[in-house]
Amino acid sequence: MKRLGKQKRDQLILTSMVILIVLIGLWFLVIRAQKDGLTTLRGEKVSKETKEAQMRDKINTSKTVEAELSKVTSKLAEKEESMVSGDPYASLVNTIRKFKLRYKLDIPQFSPAASVADVDLLPKFPYKQIKVSISGSGYYEEIGKFVSDFENEYSASRVLNLELTPSSSIPGESKEKLSFRMDIVALVATGSATPANSR
Repeated sequence: MKRLGKQKRDQLILTSMVILIVLIGLWFLVIRAQKDGLTTLRGEKVSKETKEAQMRDKINTSKTVEAELSKVTSKLAEKEESMVSGDPYASLVNTIRKFKLRYKLDIPQFSPAASVADVDLLPKFPYKQIKVSISGSGYYEEIGKFVSDFENEYSASRVLNLELTPSSSIPGESKEKLSFRMDIVALVATGSATPANSR
């Protein structure tokens, strides 16, 4: 620079400063803006990939839920087949009469025809219920087996309000007979859920 003249040296310094300012301007206006844009795009890409993964998980979960729904629907249809249908009172009485043949019970009394009513155990339950009161006599073990087996075989029915009282026994019997009274409550399918087959 010592060989250059003062004017040439000033021009060289000025040109260097202009080039430096232009490079700094390019850095801030173009390169930095591009770099910020790339960072933003990377963030958006990660966000969209996360959303895509979540959507895939939901799709897979929905397939699992759909399969479970199908299983539950078929189980429900199976259970509804055991519900009383047609004339609910007659159907329930016939079921009890057929079922009691396996046991040494005498059931001469059934309550008069009951009407189908809303389920009083759960609110807004999609089924109706019918209640029949029965009374008779039998041995303690037979009554217990009857109640247990009936509730196991007919899962849509329940025995409520079981009352046992001593009954007059025949002389010479080793066991004492009991008189019993119980309510049998059975679900009745309503609307489109009504089963086609009577039990």
